[in-house]
Amino acid sequence: MLDGVNMRLEDLATVITQTESHRQGLLQEAAASWHSWVVKVQKMKAIYHTLNLCNIDVTQQCIIAEIWFPVADTGRIKRALEQGMELSGSSMAPILTAVQSTTAPPTFNRTNKFTAGFQNIVDAYGVGCYREMNPAPYTIITFPFLFAVMFGDCGHGTVMLLAALWMVLNERRLLAQKTDNEIWNTFFNGRYLILLMGIFSIYTGMIYNDCFSKAFNIFGSSWSVQPMFRNGTWNMKVIETNPLLQLDPAVPGVYSGNPYPFGIDPIWNLASNKLTFLNSYKMKMSVILGIVQMAFGVILSLFNHIYFRKTLNIILQFIPEMIFMLCLFGYLVFMIIFKWCHFDVHVSQKAPSILIHFINMFMFNYSDSSNAPLYQHQQEVQTFFVIMALISVPWMLLIKPLILRASHRKSQLQGSMIQGHATEDIEGDSSNSSLRGDQATSAGAHGTQDDHEEEGG
Repeated sequence: MLDGVNMRLEDLATVITQTESHRQGLLQEAAASWHSWVVKVQKMKAIYHTLNLCNIDVTQQCIIAEIWFPVADTGRIKRALEQGMELSGSSMAPILTAVQSTTAPPTFNRTNKFTAGFQNIVDAYGVGCYREMNPAPYTIITFPFLFAVMFGDCGHGTVMLLAALWMVLNERRLLAQKTDNEIWNTFFNGRYLILLMGIFSIYTGMIYNDCFSKAFNIFGSSWSVQPMFRNGTWNMKVIETNPLLQLDPAVPGVYSGNPYPFGIDPIWNLASNKLTFLNSYKMKMSVILGIVQMAFGVILSLFNHIYFRKTLNIILQFIPEMIFMLCLFGYLVFMIIFKWCHFDVHVSQKAPSILIHFINMFMFNYSDSSNAPLYQHQQEVQTFFVIMALISVPWMLLIKPLILRASHRKSQLQGSMIQGHATEDIEGDSSNSSLRGDQATSAGAHGTQDDHEEEGG
């Protein structure tokens, strides 16, 4: 009995071993096909999800799909439908017809791998209406350039450029490596955006002469300190009290030759008044570029109003916007450029402050004797600009909403009147039909009585 039990145990162990090896072989075969099975299942789910969006016509035994598509893709869609019919072996030819719709079509902006990142930036602020002008092509230049104006550094720009070049040159291999890392996908999808930002940052960094917060001295400084010694502007007593170099461009002869060929002279990196000069230069340039971009965006809206023939928006929206912007911020740009051109280094100490002028402009305060006017009749001009800006505010914010409110109420009143007339017509028709029914019933009753009388007679 013990031998028999041992033999049975050996047989069972052999069966279990063979079963496990067979199972292992099946799992290995399944593992080899696992990826293709997952792809097939996902494709089938996508197909059924798309089919569930369609309507089934039982009588014609076909599927009807109502879709929006660009007119330029009509030929491609027809070829795709014909190819699908051939591959599926269907005998019914696909039909593509245009259907009139009362709803506004969705906005479609065709993009590629280069413009997709810029279009996503624009769409993050809001998607335009159908057939409105798309500002994304202009953003391809303005966004990286304005970024570089704020982030002008050759060193950091080179790092960004190299990182973006690596992603661009290896984009096929990186695209094949599917990942759900959101941070990586954000940087990878904006690789061309980072590439342009790096290029522009290198350009503005060369203008600012700034590389990792250090200045280049490629062409040699054009500044000479000897005239300041001779003039007594920078002598040993000044060095003892203030060992830092205070540059004074008004001293004659400080420029030993031509100005620095490209960018800012590296001697400014050693000057104690470096921040005073560079911050004023960068701040005023940023103000000018920002206001120009704002004005350009408002001008783009004019083309939309002209295309859609919205005269009300032109008169009550575009014109007051431009008046408000030009009278305040446009005038600020004018003052910056006028001060640059009118006051040179010899009279720069007497140059008035633009910030104080701009504040006094809103307060109508012209009694400050310490801040001389920039030009003649400045008070009259600034008063006119402020009054026009104040007039444009209610012009822009009140008149259009009131007109839209009045037109909305008028349409509601007309709709209620039409509905009331329709109700009266329906009630009149129903009363007439009931009256005709009563007359017919009474006539039928009389006819029946007469028949009975005739039969009785």
